[in-house]
Amino acid sequence: MRVLYALLCVAGTVWPLAQFAPWLAVHGLDLGLLLQQAMASPVAAFAWSDVLVSGLVTTVLILAEGRRLGMRRLWLPLLGLGVGVSLALPLFLLLRERHLAAGGGDGRV
Repeated sequence: MRVLYALLCVAGTVWPLAQFAPWLAVHGLDLGLLLQQAMASPVAAFAWSDVLVSGLVTTVLILAEGRRLGMRRLWLPLLGLGVGVSLALPLFLLLRERHLAAGGGDGRV
């Protein structure tokens, strides 16, 4: 699973940034325009709402599960939310697998 999670980290970084980088190059970090375009249609608002809720759920998971298992460096997957859930979640799962393989935590659900 660790290899799969690592590959998902790469895909979860490259794919979203490949979509965002051209927009950023044209418009710069114009947060007002970004928000306007994110809410430009019901479908766009739906997608962004899903991403925001998923980010919140991922944050709760990282903090709760990470603390339960006594994981260190929880700031790293939280920082991954700067790219998106597509990086933060597989990064957390990768770090969790490594932690459990090293004998950290009890691994019970």
